[in-house]
Amino acid sequence: MHISLAVIGKLRDPALKALYEEYHKRLEWRLILYEYEGKSALSQLSQCVASAPYLIALDEHGENLKSEEFAHLLETIQLHYQGKVTFVIGAAEGLPQEIKTKAHKTISFGKLTWPHLLVRVLLMEQLYRAQQILKGHPYHRE
Repeated sequence: MHISLAVIGKLRDPALKALYEEYHKRLEWRLILYEYEGKSALSQLSQCVASAPYLIALDEHGENLKSEEFAHLLETIQLHYQGKVTFVIGAAEGLPQEIKTKAHKTISFGKLTWPHLLVRVLLMEQLYRAQQILKGHPYHRE
């Protein structure tokens, strides 16, 4: 898999950064992080996701997937999109509608409200979990 993570904001909290780095270290898939800040952040984010072979937006109104379903989605992307996927996470206000409409899939991490910087860590854990599910590793327990 070739995963791009396009996000608004930078992880500055040492605890969140350590968790993110731990899952990034465990992940065997290639992952590139694009962080945008400032006045031009949304336009930079839009440019980054414009050419994504498969775009997944993380949004509170997205589809709730079980971890196995998320793993199956990534497996499908591996087979049909050369394993190239971009995940996009907005700021506290969410994502602009223009980005949401470009997304092939919009997913949510439940009905609870999560801080956008914590969502990045949750996504990393779910990517690692999906990797382990697809390998048949017992990390994931149903």
